[in-house]
Amino acid sequence: MSDILYYTPEEVAKILKISKGTVYELIKRGELPSYRIGRKMRVSPSDLEAFTKPASPNRFAYQAASGSIEQIILECGGFIICGQDIVLDVLTRHIERLNPMFRSLRSYVGSLDGLLALYRGTANVVTTHLWDSETGEYNIPYVRRLLPGQYTVVINLVYRYQGFYVSPGNPKNVRDWGDLTNPDVTFINREKGSGTRILLDEQLRNLNIDRRQINGYQNEELSHIAVASSVARGLVDVGLGIEKAALQVPEVEFVPLKKERYDIVVYKEDLEKPSFQALLAALNSREFRAEVAGMGGYDISQTGEIMSEI
Repeated sequence: MSDILYYTPEEVAKILKISKGTVYELIKRGELPSYRIGRKMRVSPSDLEAFTKPASPNRFAYQAASGSIEQIILECGGFIICGQDIVLDVLTRHIERLNPMFRSLRSYVGSLDGLLALYRGTANVVTTHLWDSETGEYNIPYVRRLLPGQYTVVINLVYRYQGFYVSPGNPKNVRDWGDLTNPDVTFINREKGSGTRILLDEQLRNLNIDRRQINGYQNEELSHIAVASSVARGLVDVGLGIEKAALQVPEVEFVPLKKERYDIVVYKEDLEKPSFQALLAALNSREFRAEVAGMGGYDISQTGEIMSEI
């Protein structure tokens, strides 16, 4: 990569085997550093190389800038939003239409870290898709454990499918959790704290599968797109993630495993604030639902509904 001064987004898309639109999403979300040269967007070879290396420090998703900026946003009634799904970009845009003064920062962290950020006061809108094997329930058991003594509201954002990313035709015939232990199958994992990683670990525990039997369990990526891209580039045979990412990476097929509930969690006292009222209005708007439904990979049947008040 060092022989090339800068890559265009089109060249990055070809290297990663993803769409050009997905490259722009990664740039927008701060996951892939970029530079402007005149009116053109460019990516340096070193940043692209860092992006393709599992768990590289440069790959950590954009965190909401500094404590002082966070505090300003929160004090002005804006949002620090924790979550990685592109649906949150769409939601933010619809909130801005309803409230032109609305300001927000995104923190691209996993579900577990998002709930901890809400508890610590460094975020006020978090998303979560954490499956609890003991109850078979999504999110609510974790909200109770990680936000002790707090009054919260859990609101559905979307339902979506978790499943395996495999090469076209599924040559290794990976169809269930136990297939990950086949000696000729290589796997790429998600980082600790992500809802996807917790789903995997809970399933392995339920089935009494030793994670050490999975070739590549210790190797991590920090987003669904990065996992799907690893499969598309032939670096591994299988990864685990949401259906939407498979739709964005042409050379990947999706094997559905589990329908999951992807929720928003906020403090109950915050719902009285104008910005949170705009959040609820956007979630329940026909325009937002139509846009998300048109994206594919999401079930909006309960979008905007309050699932629990804890």
